[in-house]
Amino acid sequence: MQQPAVPELAQSHAQTRPIHWLATATALAGVVALSSVVQPDAATAAQPEGRSSETTQTVEAPSTEGVAFPIDCGPVAALVAKKAAGDLDGDGRPETVAVVHCDAAMSTPPDGVYVLTQGAGDVRPRVVATLVAPKDRNTVKEFAIRDGAVLATLLGYSSSDVPTCCPDVTDHAKWQWKDGTFVRSEPAAARSV
Repeated sequence: MQQPAVPELAQSHAQTRPIHWLATATALAGVVALSSVVQPDAATAAQPEGRSSETTQTVEAPSTEGVAFPIDCGPVAALVAKKAAGDLDGDGRPETVAVVHCDAAMSTPPDGVYVLTQGAGDVRPRVVATLVAPKDRNTVKEFAIRDGAVLATLLGYSSSDVPTCCPDVTDHAKWQWKDGTFVRSEPAAARSV
């Protein structure tokens, strides 16, 4: 084992003196004092009234995948052309509104507009309302959910003699949830295209 070149210097660093303890105590007291003065801001997150943290989790809107829409397409499949999501009935859970038509190769197939919901215990989403039935021969041009209402611009026909390629009537519709059902607002006067 090799001896240090300056043995006195090695021993002087190994011994603690009262001044070392005093410096350590002073530094520790300063940290404790400073931590009592510097405090983090108070928590500002607040839960909405009447809701606990368990009920404020994000709930996804129902999917349109695998839903059996009430539309008869014969040998072709039903196609979801448009969809939007929003809380329409004010229960804190979003609904999905889907514009669906038959995947026809020719002509303009009529659209159906359906409201889907999915409760916490439901395995699959289900259709709870039909806003536009395919038998009405409407095509949805514009479609949105705003402020809890479903808005749509519908293209239709003035008579059964008008070919399905060429709708000649435009109607603006708005549906809102009232007293347990979707109520359509009085439509503006239908106008020709």
